[in-house]
Amino acid sequence: MSQVGGMRLFDAHCHLQDPRIAAVAPRLIRTAIDSGVVRFSVNGVSEKDWHVVKQMSDQYPSIIPSFGLHPWYVAERSPNWFDTLRGFFVDTPYAAVGEIGIDKGSHGKTIEYTEQVEVFQRQLELAKELQRPVSVHCVRAFGDLLEILKQMGPFPAGVILHSYMGSAEMVPELSELGSYFSFSGFLTSMKEQKAKKMLKSVPKDRILIETDAPDGLSNFNKESLIPVPREDIPDEEDKSAFLNHPANIHNVLEYVSLLLEMPKEEVAEVSYQNAVRLFSYPGSKLQSEG
Repeated sequence: MSQVGGMRLFDAHCHLQDPRIAAVAPRLIRTAIDSGVVRFSVNGVSEKDWHVVKQMSDQYPSIIPSFGLHPWYVAERSPNWFDTLRGFFVDTPYAAVGEIGIDKGSHGKTIEYTEQVEVFQRQLELAKELQRPVSVHCVRAFGDLLEILKQMGPFPAGVILHSYMGSAEMVPELSELGSYFSFSGFLTSMKEQKAKKMLKSVPKDRILIETDAPDGLSNFNKESLIPVPREDIPDEEDKSAFLNHPANIHNVLEYVSLLLEMPKEEVAEVSYQNAVRLFSYPGSKLQSEG
């Protein structure tokens, strides 16, 4: 695997199985690996895509699979969704848990919140039982998230707060419970001073970076971004939309490094080592590397 300038990067959260980019995922993976991205954590979001994540993971050693029911898809779950989910962990013993969570944002408000919480808690229990890291989605519900994690934690296998945009003040308590803080291009939508304060409050050994591809395209240094070519977007999708992909993690790295006032190489290595440690649970693909 080639590395740019010796840097190794780990995309701690993305969705290569997303229908908008799944067909060109092999090319996107090659492009990312050529740019120094050594590993990808690919997160399933519903019963409809868990099998695609598993297939990709079976095909690519660089992909760490995660299976979970995302809050946006809670209303669509089948009566036996939890048994199906358990089955994926039996068939894929090296998988992590995610993406799961709670959401009170514009989209989340359309989904019954008590059901979101119930589904979230069941999957947190599963992550604890399996002793696996869990990737968590949280939008405008950080107070609730902290209370749930306090009630159910700590989580020694790790909680990945993906695309973290919570406050600096919450970082210490979340850290004590086992949280890692993963930053994507969405960070650029925060006010810079608030983002800087929050980033500097995160312990170095808990920093991760991600793309959240095909979403999460950064607003920073846009000319350096490489969107998915329009001709590669399926006909039924909006070709005017810019889709993200893992090679753009370099843009996230640049922005995080700027706010932390640390060399890019140092942030790259710190976040890479953190991700390797987190994903080196017993039976994982990374266990030997960790």
